[in-house]
Amino acid sequence: MYLGWSEGFHDAAASVINKNGDIVFASHSERFSGNKHEKYISSELKDYIDSNFNIKTTALFEKPFLKKTRQLYAGQFNTVFSKRQLAWSPDKTFHHHKSHAAATFQTSDYNEAAAVVVDSIGEWDTTTIWKCSYDDNGYAQYKKVYTKSYPNSIGLWYTALTHFVGLRPLDEEYIFMGMAAFGKYKKDLLPKLFSLFSHNLHKGIPKSMVDAMGLDRYKPADIAFNAQIILENKLEGLFNKALEISDNVVYGGGVALNCVANSKLHEQCKGNLWIFPNPGDAGGSLGAAALAYGKKVNWEHPYLGFNIEPSKPIKALAKEIVIHIKKYGMCGVAVGPAEFGPRALGNRSLLADPRGAKAQDQVNTIKRRQKFRPFAPAVLEEDVNLHFKPGYISPYMQMVVDCTDPNLPAITHKDGTSRIQTVSKNEPTIFRAILEEWKKRTGCSVLLNTSLNIRGEPMVNNISDADRFEEKYGVKVFY
Repeated sequence: MYLGWSEGFHDAAASVINKNGDIVFASHSERFSGNKHEKYISSELKDYIDSNFNIKTTALFEKPFLKKTRQLYAGQFNTVFSKRQLAWSPDKTFHHHKSHAAATFQTSDYNEAAAVVVDSIGEWDTTTIWKCSYDDNGYAQYKKVYTKSYPNSIGLWYTALTHFVGLRPLDEEYIFMGMAAFGKYKKDLLPKLFSLFSHNLHKGIPKSMVDAMGLDRYKPADIAFNAQIILENKLEGLFNKALEISDNVVYGGGVALNCVANSKLHEQCKGNLWIFPNPGDAGGSLGAAALAYGKKVNWEHPYLGFNIEPSKPIKALAKEIVIHIKKYGMCGVAVGPAEFGPRALGNRSLLADPRGAKAQDQVNTIKRRQKFRPFAPAVLEEDVNLHFKPGYISPYMQMVVDCTDPNLPAITHKDGTSRIQTVSKNEPTIFRAILEEWKKRTGCSVLLNTSLNIRGEPMVNNISDADRFEEKYGVKVFY
């Protein structure tokens, strides 16, 4: 078996692929350690993998020595001279951005494509475009055709602005994105934000620069709105370059989590776009394993983590869950293998009735979130056009679309959009059965879906975590 892993910065993870190209396991380290954004492979995850899989080849998602040269340049001396050992001794190491490219290309349906990778930083690369294909023997081939290097970084720029408005960097960029819907275009602000690209923002925006530009005079929402304009403009230019290489585009790196931009990129690519559902550094672990394996990987779904066997037959459990939601408004679900990625997709979810404004306040109270933030809807794929702008299938919450149903305020953002999850008839989880039962009993095809986690902690992983969530918040969790 082939083990790929990522660690050392944030969101460490490990993935295992067997000799047939099947992904047999993939999980974030945080799910096992309980420490959100765990940067190293925890002993619990390492022990789980070592005990359950016969690993023949180990692969690290980046080049450690090359990374240290950049860290020396950046003055990160404590990191450079850290004596912490890697979780495993790597048989192979791959460039950070190549691991991202492999995660999205080798899981795609395309035989050839242009891979766009945009994140904060790899070893030195911050933005790359790759020409991807398979040779006559089925082995993946990568040619880097475009690159931007540190400190010129779209990801660092967006993270610095996230931090500037008072949010946690490398964590709450998605909140910064959502905040944009409440902002306004500011003609004088746009060039100021754009000019920041010429500076090294690795440690944030210096106060001297804030004072010189008068950035603290602007509302956070206005900064977010104008930053989103610039981000989308930058990405449009990159994707134009990619489309010169291939009509098929695959996309990875942490910036690929910006679902507002993704919607426009999907249209730019005329639908020929695959975004790996775990595009950040955690997903790079699967990219490393895929590169070690060498060929197309059998991607079926993101339910690849720790498994919780259902306590009763799926249909009976789904019926019980729906009856509970109808009576109490919400419940937790922890059934089956955990999702590999930052978003709950039904196996580790807090579900609620999306009809009426009460649900948003109820769930926000549990989650202790900012009141302005909406929640995402999950909808039966065949009914998506009944509630949302027609033509969009998005099984992994990667895009926003216009909500056309006025009866769903809890899942509709200020700008009238929703980050949808479409659930197909082939969904290999309990979630499809829950939605079908929900529609049968209410006539509604939509449920509010958010992650099942205690504030400041990762998503629920095992039964013990589920019981602790139920005890802390008084919300029933079914498993």
